[in-house]
Amino acid sequence: MIASVAGEVTAIAPDAAVIEVGGVGILVHCTPGTLASLRVGEAARLATALVVREESLTLYGFAAEDERVVFELLQTASGVGPRIALAMLAVHTPNALRVAVAGADLKALTMVPGIGQKGAQRIVLELKDKLGTPDEAVNAALNGKAKPPAWREQVHSGLVGLGYSAKDADEAVAVVGAEADAEVAAGRAPQVAALLKAALRALSVR
Repeated sequence: MIASVAGEVTAIAPDAAVIEVGGVGILVHCTPGTLASLRVGEAARLATALVVREESLTLYGFAAEDERVVFELLQTASGVGPRIALAMLAVHTPNALRVAVAGADLKALTMVPGIGQKGAQRIVLELKDKLGTPDEAVNAALNGKAKPPAWREQVHSGLVGLGYSAKDADEAVAVVGAEADAEVAAGRAPQVAALLKAALRALSVR
């Protein structure tokens, strides 16, 4: 198994990036949030999961190790393959998925393209004891018991101020959540300006 890749980013596409490792360009499929954290010409390190099929070897990359772990756990549910699992992480952060599954929030799960009502019910049933417990702070914020991080409101307001709809702003904020989580995990405060630029890039490639 290829657990991670590290090297220079040589290309970025709407759904993947190419990272040069030892003179070999490796194509890594990523969520919009992870892609937004990459820059061509700069070094990057991604946690990865290799999906082996009879006709292909496909590598998926993540800015945070927790995303990789959740990506693999999601695929243990019936009907959830790597594409659906990646789409789930594009729409929701790992902790948001934990909250949705733990609380049987079918509406949140059906926000993911490709997941219907029955699929969401199946995911809740099969994963409720596998994904683990979300961080208390995140759980409280998502359930309205605490204010969400300041950057969320600032990025959302900035996008609305630029003419995007509230729905588009919500979707873009969800996409850049992984980048903000990675900054927090590294002990750094999320930079609103950088997150706003990442959100604008995500909206431009839809």
